[in-house]
Amino acid sequence: MLKEFLLYLTVERGAAVNTVNSYELDIVQFQAYLSGNTETLETFTREDIVGFIEMSKDSQYSMTSICRFISSIRTFCKFLVIERIREDDPAETIRLPKKWDSIPKALSFDDVLLLLSAKVSGRMVVRDRAMLELLYSSGLRVSELMGVEVDRVNFQAGFLTITGKGSKDRIVPMNVRALESIKVYMAGLRQDLLKGKTSPYLFLNYKGEIMTRQRFWQTLKNYGKAAGVELSPHTLRHCFATHLLDGGADLRSVQKMLGHSDISTTQIYTKITTDRIKTEYKKYHPRA
Repeated sequence: MLKEFLLYLTVERGAAVNTVNSYELDIVQFQAYLSGNTETLETFTREDIVGFIEMSKDSQYSMTSICRFISSIRTFCKFLVIERIREDDPAETIRLPKKWDSIPKALSFDDVLLLLSAKVSGRMVVRDRAMLELLYSSGLRVSELMGVEVDRVNFQAGFLTITGKGSKDRIVPMNVRALESIKVYMAGLRQDLLKGKTSPYLFLNYKGEIMTRQRFWQTLKNYGKAAGVELSPHTLRHCFATHLLDGGADLRSVQKMLGHSDISTTQIYTKITTDRIKTEYKKYHPRA
């Protein structure tokens, strides 16, 4: 039934490849949970869905991941009804948590410097540092970072063109450190990785092919461990937004750079900035 569901997503709903892959991973996890509780696709209930969500919370999944789990399960349940596997929709009354319940975690500027200067050895360090510098410089999503194409990087003007969610293009700036790191990587290691081949993608793996998000996450964890900081795949994107707002950047400008279609998504970062101001006030004001 999973194959039929993925085909439905692709053909009937026109879902992107990354979306289909995410749904597959989510439903595989949900089915494993049901199997452990001796439930089937025909018999699981709303309580089973709630139990899976609670288990995910206990497993320290982020609110973003949990929201995606819920979205995937809701879509899957609708599919089961369409295919007449079930007569009822057990996910019908399951709602997504409010966005404001989830405040992204951002590192301090000092912690970002620790991460970017972490002592990690190995052949791929030049590539890795270029990726980290670009993430913090431009606030990209990890999927966008993996998909950066060489001919969309404007070295002279200092910006790159990104195709984000909904296949929408946006132009984002790059700082000098990111530009220089990319130039060093392209002049040496990238040529070695290609081994005479060609690739439109900027960041490549050992085989000279586009990197996967899973591989990048493993790389990021290694750097976080070396620097002694806790982070998620999107931590540097959160840092980019939070540090810009801390410095007085306009909310609308940050929204455009992040590629948010709804400014309410960007406003989450103002909550972080406000909390920091309150903390500093309580710490240093003599009458606080």
